[in-house]
Amino acid sequence: MWTIVFISITFLLLLPYCFLILNYRKWFLQLKPFVSTLTHQPNIFFSIIIPARNEEDNIGNCLRSIINQNYPKKLFEIIVIDDHSTDKTSLIISQFQEKNSNIKLINLQNELNGKQLNAYKKKAIEMAVEKAKGSWIITTDADCVLKPNWLLLFDEYIANNNSLLVAAPVVFTKDKSIISNFQYIDFMALQAATAATVSIGLHSMCNGANLAYNKNIFKEVGGFKGIDNIASGDDMLLMNKIKSKYPKQIGYLFSKNAIATTKPMPDWNSFLNQRIRWASKADKYDDKSLLPVLLGVYLFNLLLFAIFFVGILNIKLFIFWLTFMALKTIIEWRYMKAAANFFGEIGFMQFAALQPLHVTYMVVAGWLGKFGNYRWKGRSVK
Repeated sequence: MWTIVFISITFLLLLPYCFLILNYRKWFLQLKPFVSTLTHQPNIFFSIIIPARNEEDNIGNCLRSIINQNYPKKLFEIIVIDDHSTDKTSLIISQFQEKNSNIKLINLQNELNGKQLNAYKKKAIEMAVEKAKGSWIITTDADCVLKPNWLLLFDEYIANNNSLLVAAPVVFTKDKSIISNFQYIDFMALQAATAATVSIGLHSMCNGANLAYNKNIFKEVGGFKGIDNIASGDDMLLMNKIKSKYPKQIGYLFSKNAIATTKPMPDWNSFLNQRIRWASKADKYDDKSLLPVLLGVYLFNLLLFAIFFVGILNIKLFIFWLTFMALKTIIEWRYMKAAANFFGEIGFMQFAALQPLHVTYMVVAGWLGKFGNYRWKGRSVK
């Protein structure tokens, strides 16, 4: 009896899951890369905001990649907010300031004067926006490296489109380790879904490592007011607020030259905490269009997870588990193969071998994101 129930429910969830993934693939393939005319004259003054906490190993490369942009230095500033760093982050920033007058440093610890928060990153960004001279804000992370025409492409895209918020692609670096390759593939899937759904105006998805928005609109929607107690969501929850008022003015800069490259988490513990952090904002959107998708995906993976363990004692159920996993892998591979043409190549055997691990992490991170706590940047977060 229970075998039939398990199989029936999983099959009913498999159908919409496959439909969703195939639609993501279709929408992604419809994307047309944004190509610069090469004749556009830069005009927008950008304030680039970088929250940083204990980033002495990364902040130098990040700043260097921005300073060396093919963009007039008089048209951008860099505002770094040191979030209670205990390493040489501030010292390195100060050294860059000596040769670059358009770099500003804010010490969040001094600004807060001992006040405790649950969302330090949002407070850091809000403080930087208040001090920003630019008409447009771009946020990135301290461990990101940007390509030379990054700002030029944002400027031209904004000039050619009636957008008030523009999301852009992010990719992980990778090495030969399992954890690195797992994150590389998983993050590619998320980024491809972001590109596809934002471009057709469906979901509020983006990543704060490569995100631009009009400063006046940020203030008009109240910044992070109403979501400032949520540790995560400085990107997607803000996008949700702006989209609720201006649903037709959200854009996606689909260009390989606009990609921000960042590092994956170095170990499984930090990776899981990162994904719990991301999952923790899943039910916080006013726009509920994404919630049924997240819930359906989670339930499908939860059943696959459960069927595997029950199937250890039931050979018929285990065969069904293998069948469901094979179908899932084939459908997802068609999607990932399309995404890889833009974000970077992946191999089928490696992708297929990591499927059981992907199901497990989806279940664990989704559950703890809703009901658990996590640690991030050395802090325990609710």
